[in-house]
This record gives sequence, C-alpha cells and structure tokens, in this order.
Amino acid sequence: MLTFPNGFLWGAATAAHQIEGNNVNSNWWMMEHAAGSTIVEPSGDAMDSYHRYREDMRLLADAGLNSYRFSIEWARIEPERGFVSRAEIDHYRRMVDAAHEFGLNPTVTLMHFTVPRWMYNDGFWRAGDAADLFARYTESILPIVSDGVDYVCTINEPNIAAMLAGGEDAANLVAFGLPNPDLAVADALLESHKRSREVLSSVSGLKTGWTVATQAFHSTGEPGADDKLHEYGYPRDDWYLEQSAGDDFVGVQAYTRTFIGPNGPLPVADDVETTLTGWEFFPQALELGVRSAWELSGGVPVIVTENGIATADDTRRIAYTDGALRGLHAAMSDGVEVLGYQHWSALDNYEWASGFRPTFGLIAVDRETFVRTPKPSLGWLGDVAKANGLPDA
Repeated sequence: MLTFPNGFLWGAATAAHQIEGNNVNSNWWMMEHAAGSTIVEPSGDAMDSYHRYREDMRLLADAGLNSYRFSIEWARIEPERGFVSRAEIDHYRRMVDAAHEFGLNPTVTLMHFTVPRWMYNDGFWRAGDAADLFARYTESILPIVSDGVDYVCTINEPNIAAMLAGGEDAANLVAFGLPNPDLAVADALLESHKRSREVLSSVSGLKTGWTVATQAFHSTGEPGADDKLHEYGYPRDDWYLEQSAGDDFVGVQAYTRTFIGPNGPLPVADDVETTLTGWEFFPQALELGVRSAWELSGGVPVIVTENGIATADDTRRIAYTDGALRGLHAAMSDGVEVLGYQHWSALDNYEWASGFRPTFGLIAVDRETFVRTPKPSLGWLGDVAKANGLPDA
C-alpha cells in the first residue's frame, strides 16, 4: 500500500454560491441577471444545498470520507452594509455541528469569489476600505468557527480573483490565455487575508491560510520560453505562494497545465485528452502544484483544497484522481507536508459562467427533484479514505 499519515483528511469541497441556490444578495446573482450578461445561465436554485446540506454531508460520511470543505456566503451574513444576520450565523453554525455529527472535520472558507452586492457596488476589492470590511466580516463569523473548526481558508484563489478583476469573464477560470491580473486588487486581497488572519488568531488552535490555483505552467523549451514562463507565471501563481510564508497552511487547487512559449501561453494541443471545460487531462498537475507551494512558501504545510475534473465519464474521474493521489504521495515521500486531500467537487454544481454543463461532482444531482445519486467515484474515494492509502501499482 501507498499509505498516508494517520489523521490525514480525506474529503470533498464545495462553494456556497455554486450549490446553495438563491443567493440573491451576491454580486454574482446580480451579474447573472444583468442585461447582456455573458454568463450562460443563472445559478437559480443550484443544488438547493442550503436546505439539503445534511443529506450531502451524510453521503460523504457514509462513503468513508472524514472531512468536508464548504464556504460561508458573505452576502447572506451581511446582506446590507453593517447589518449582520443572526439567523444566517446560526445556519452556518448548524452546518459545523452537522459535520461533526457525521464524523466530518469541517474546513470553512470565508470568501469563495462572491461578495455582497453592496460591497461590489461600493468599489469591490478596489475600495479603500476593502480590507477593513473583510476584517469586520471575519469578526462577525467568529461564532461559526470558534469551536469545532480546525482550518479556515480566508480567501479562495486570490490569483483567479485578481485575474477576474483584470478582465476575465470567468468562462474558463484556469486555462489558456488568462488576462493580466489587477495587481492593485492582488494587494488588496493580500491585505484582506492578513487582516482576516489577525482576527481569527483570537481563536485558540485555529489554523488559517488561503487557497491558490496552482496552474502547472510549462515552458516549451524554445528560445525565450523560460523567460516568458516567469513573466507570465509569477504574477498569476508564484507570487501568491510566496505570500503564504508564515501562514498555518496553504491550500492547493490543481487541475491542469498550460504550456508557455516565447510569445506566451499556448492553446491545448489537438492530440491530448480534454475535459468538459476544455482543459488537458493531466493528473500530474496536483503533484507539481503541491511541490511548488511547499518550495515557494518556505515549507508551509499544504492542504489540497481542490482537485478534480469535469467529465461525464466517471471512470475517467477515478483514473484522474488515482493518478493525482499517486503523485501527491510521491511528493509527500520526498518530505512535503500535506495535511489532507479534498476533492472538487462533492456535487455536480453551478460552474460560474459555464453554468451547469461541466460536471465535477462525486455525487450527481437531478436539477428538477434535487435527488442525489452517488457516483462510483465517491465509493472509490471513500474506499481510499477508509484504507488511508492506495494499492501499490
């Protein structure tokens, strides 16, 4: 067996806006319904997980997983500037309690791309008080995470958030030809992350960090390609991993790779297998991302907070995950400290501007009835979790 350490977290991840439904006070709901929106369909009821979270958690636990990453929706907590909903605080606290009831260690994310409408309209991450607002929001959710939560992710994929602010329309969030990030937004996100960690430090034993979309940029090896690789990759990936130095952990979110030539990124080759998002099927992305995070952060422990593929063929999901986990084990055997693996995603869900077509989930959801149907991949990953290892190939 390729065994993993005792206490290793085996889980799956979700994000509030992508599964809860009817997140009407968020900026994404506003953009989904704006005239001329490039978003292919609105999130609507999504997977109705706001009401069905207990069922979702039970399915993960029954399969054998021991952790669940979910996000708190800022737009529910603070639907209007300065107004904090006690009922929503209680709702997310009940989610933490439910996770423990089912034997799942909850990893809580504070901001997974979406913000309240008012925050977006008042300047978004370009507002002068953005870090103050995020710190205040963090203070408001302390009752949710002050007991029974070991890990909090402050900001999900700040590198993607900065690129969205730089002009990306979110149709393909990790892919060829990402736009230049807005560096002022990157700085604001870093300051918000630091301020949030300061607030969370009041909770004894709580471990905090942010998550980074590691993108496995590859040089083609042509003259000038290595220089272009650094120029292109550093502000989109490496800088955020460097800024993780001193955090309690860094979340790695790995899916695919992009080749960089002397003139920049190249589209996916015609002769490789691709997923429903058009990304190359490349399980090795996880090992590369984890090794990069460990090196650039100066040895900060890693949690794999997302890894998976969009596919209608669940046998390919299992094959991808098997390959990714073998690479992860190889990195760990070389001394990289990894605390857990959380698959993206627990459920087929709403994939932002791509709508519901890309299916990443370990669990299928009927969008008319909301009936959940576990896929073979959930059972496979649950068996890995119960064995705490993989058969040696």
